[in-house]
Amino acid sequence: MTPAALNFAALDPSLLLPPLVAGLLVLATHVPLGQRVLARGIIFLDLAVAQIAVLGVIAAHAMGWDTQGWQTQLAAAVAAVGGAALLAGCEKRWPDIQEALIGSSYIVAASLAVLLLAGNPHGGEQLGELLTGQILWVSTRQILQIAVLYAMLLAFWWIRSTRLGSLGFYLIFALAITASVQLVGVYLVFASLILPALAVRRLPVRAGLPVAWMLGALAYAAGLAASALFDWPAGPAIVISLAMTALLGGNLRRVAAIGRQS
Repeated sequence: MTPAALNFAALDPSLLLPPLVAGLLVLATHVPLGQRVLARGIIFLDLAVAQIAVLGVIAAHAMGWDTQGWQTQLAAAVAAVGGAALLAGCEKRWPDIQEALIGSSYIVAASLAVLLLAGNPHGGEQLGELLTGQILWVSTRQILQIAVLYAMLLAFWWIRSTRLGSLGFYLIFALAITASVQLVGVYLVFASLILPALAVRRLPVRAGLPVAWMLGALAYAAGLAASALFDWPAGPAIVISLAMTALLGGNLRRVAAIGRQS
């Protein structure tokens, strides 16, 4: 693409600031959750729970409920919490096949969602929005609502961190995912959880946390800017930016380690 084709007029702070704030809020919960997910070795838990939450949204829509109404939010939360509780129970009973059960839960939930949308002429469009998200169109009301929810979840997380237990972790995880999947989509939920955490996986948890947050914030800003300049879908652009930033962060750490040894 030539420089003349770049849409510099789209770099409007009034348009890009709300989605950036939404992304920073998502990172506030997803970075520490992602570190815990990596430590527990349940990498695809977020995809499974996010897909179960999506199934709840689609089921509510199939029953004629308002997509943005409280009934839909409740259906998504109940589905995600129920799925998380089930997977927490599976982890206790069958820890050796937990990843297989998580993967199976994802594909079953995804298939059920497709079946529910089979008779909907706009089903493909709706599913695409839930996967890639609509972060560019986030409203101030959504930002305030998710900020309050995340603040409550983070407060509970830090207060009960040593006594949280497996079930408590799964439930906090489910509620955070339910909120964020309707805000940024399934793809960004997974990328925000895993990629910043991967970039700092060799650092101590407390030392890696602010670094992962900064890398994630940089990726969201760069992805939104690229989306505006090139007229790309925002969600996939931010996912690619998160991947590149995580790769860069990991390589910089390796270069620094080599420099200390030489």
